[in-house]
Amino acid sequence: MTLTFPNRSRSYDEAGQHIRFLGYDGMFEIPFRVEIEALPNPNRATAEAGYLAAFDAARDSILDVARKAYSRGRKNLCVLTSADFRHQTSRRL
Repeated sequence: MTLTFPNRSRSYDEAGQHIRFLGYDGMFEIPFRVEIEALPNPNRATAEAGYLAAFDAARDSILDVARKAYSRGRKNLCVLTSADFRHQTSRRL
């Protein structure tokens, strides 16, 4: 099956310091988390709104990283860290 992201919703988890979003592998719902530190240019002055805006601005890149991370080992939960994004960037160079 192919991992898809038909639901554009996302939310900020202040306690966990990450953005939550969902992917789907066929009929299976896969929760994803992106650590705030992994977001490009998060606006810390406005916290939640800034983090969500940073996620939205980088959505395509984040979803590409999510697909690659998920393909390395299908999990019930995928947490994306700065290392996942560095790996993505180094492969593009």
